[in-house]
Amino acid sequence: MTTGFLKTLQEPVYWLTDATVPKTLIDQGVSDSSLPDADQDGLIAVDLLIDHGKIAKIQSSGGAKAVNAPHIALDNGMVLPCFVDMHTHLDKGHIWPRRRNPDGTFAGALENVAIDRAANWSAEDVHRRMDFALRCAYAHGTSAIRTHLDSVSPQHRISWPVFEAMRDRWAGRVDLQASALFGINFALDTNFLAELVGMIAAAKGILGSVTYMIPELDAGLSAMFRMAADQGLDLDFHVDETADPAARTLSHIARKAIETRFQGKITVGHCCSLARQDASEADETLDLVAEAGIAVVSLPMCNMYLQDRTSGRTPRWRGITLLHEMAARGIPVAVASDNTRDPFYAYGDLDGLEVFREAVRIAHLDHPFGDWPHVITRTPADVMRMPDHGRISEGAKADLIVFRGRRWSELLSRPQSDRTVLRSGKAIDQTLPDYRELDDIVH
Repeated sequence: MTTGFLKTLQEPVYWLTDATVPKTLIDQGVSDSSLPDADQDGLIAVDLLIDHGKIAKIQSSGGAKAVNAPHIALDNGMVLPCFVDMHTHLDKGHIWPRRRNPDGTFAGALENVAIDRAANWSAEDVHRRMDFALRCAYAHGTSAIRTHLDSVSPQHRISWPVFEAMRDRWAGRVDLQASALFGINFALDTNFLAELVGMIAAAKGILGSVTYMIPELDAGLSAMFRMAADQGLDLDFHVDETADPAARTLSHIARKAIETRFQGKITVGHCCSLARQDASEADETLDLVAEAGIAVVSLPMCNMYLQDRTSGRTPRWRGITLLHEMAARGIPVAVASDNTRDPFYAYGDLDGLEVFREAVRIAHLDHPFGDWPHVITRTPADVMRMPDHGRISEGAKADLIVFRGRRWSELLSRPQSDRTVLRSGKAIDQTLPDYRELDDIVH
């Protein structure tokens, strides 16, 4: 950023002129009804008036002279709303230096996280790693996160209070939600489930679990749907994270939602096995998911890392679910970071742009881009019941990310490390925390 740019950003009122914006991310109701048609990549050129931290006006590029205020010419640089990352694991993040995954497999991840959790996940340990991760996400331009919290006993009594303190501390910078995570078999333990649901309800959280093809699956789902309905909780499941085409818990969840007429929001993550099933079976399941109103979040980086991994053999598939087929049915689809620097995924930094860039490449979310920019912005915000996030709206807070890249081919070809993150119209400090801060707890 130039000195002049930074100085202008301190003004109470200013224009961002010649900005390139995905039209699909501009909310309806813009006062300028003459916004241009989008180009073949879904982009338009606009001027944005920022007035005391809010977006006061969105209009076609070239009309900014109507209000006398300083101008920041973006030279067609892209502007996006801040990212919404709806499936993360802040409680696991950054344990890789002390607990690696020796073979990179899903089984190896499960085993080594369990060992590390039992040995090390004190309140202080979870707090420090969560805070480190949130500083990364904030610096990259994320404004809202849903994290899953390992909630097997006794960890739920440690991690949920830490989460609540962290949510209060970060409110207004990164707005946080939490969803419980435990094996569906534990849902049949009535004492455990009642205690946990009480904690979740008090924390305004989400009830969730990992589903497996076990004999008790439907009984466990019934218990969870019943508890969620009684307490007014939404549901979020880890589903069929495997290459085994016989893993079909997604259809069980959809049927249970239809059977119970569940009124809350239901999210399912992963759904990897769907891509390994016969087309007719997958289509039947997707029709049920659409009927049930279930939203799907794909984790392209983590799934490509874990799925179809065998030592000495090149993977044969990408590990992702059927995003295009879901979108065609009107199923809400999002992508998210998932794990960061832990045995489930050795990499990642909670950078929403990296997530979108890799999702575009892995899942072919382009040619045309269409509404795919929704997957890391508007759609997860809606699923999380946060309608003030993930879009560019007149009257909304000016929580924006300004890039030098002018088109998708530029934006997605480089890390865009020179981006400028605006929160309430002001540039934030984007200094990333140094990994060395964690050396005393992860080495």
